[in-house]
Amino acid sequence: MSDEDLFAEEMAGVKPLAREARVRLSKEKLSEDQQQGRRRAAEGHEEAVNPLVDEGVQPLDAWYVLDFKRPGIQNGVYRKLRLGQYSIDARLDLHRMTAKQARDEVFSFITEAGRLGLRTLLIVHGKGQTTSEGALTAVLKGYVNHWLKALDLVQAFHSAQPLHGGTGAVYVLLRKSAEKKRENRLNYMKGRIQD
Repeated sequence: MSDEDLFAEEMAGVKPLAREARVRLSKEKLSEDQQQGRRRAAEGHEEAVNPLVDEGVQPLDAWYVLDFKRPGIQNGVYRKLRLGQYSIDARLDLHRMTAKQARDEVFSFITEAGRLGLRTLLIVHGKGQTTSEGALTAVLKGYVNHWLKALDLVQAFHSAQPLHGGTGAVYVLLRKSAEKKRENRLNYMKGRIQD
């Protein structure tokens, strides 16, 4: 008996699994952004979808100090970030941008920095316009505060020291890349492994 006959005999009582009916999307139902995303994916350009909002976030006071730390970040690491003791790997200036433009810039900046393995960033958002009534006018500052908390790659952030822009800028600490974690592990183990 050949392998084919044996296979056919074994599969004699097997029925194919039922499939759910497929729904075909027409191009008219897709937005322009979705169509472009599909085109990029088909061409091999994998691009992440921007989850950040560009409306509905309240402005902050110009002097409000931004601070955020995810669970698991060591206090010493956060203290060094807060005091501006880490060297800044990259900077982004959001002056004169609309919320929509800034949203795209912040997302692409953080994504690219994470891809490149950068760890400490500086984002200059400005303090907003000053008014005599003392109104909350730091619009981009409010958005940056909201956006950074929404990005999983961001581990911590804090308003900058005066020499880097004070409350008009923010230090951002990104999650270590897998390569950096491996490097640290190897460096730590060098002194401990004996031949």
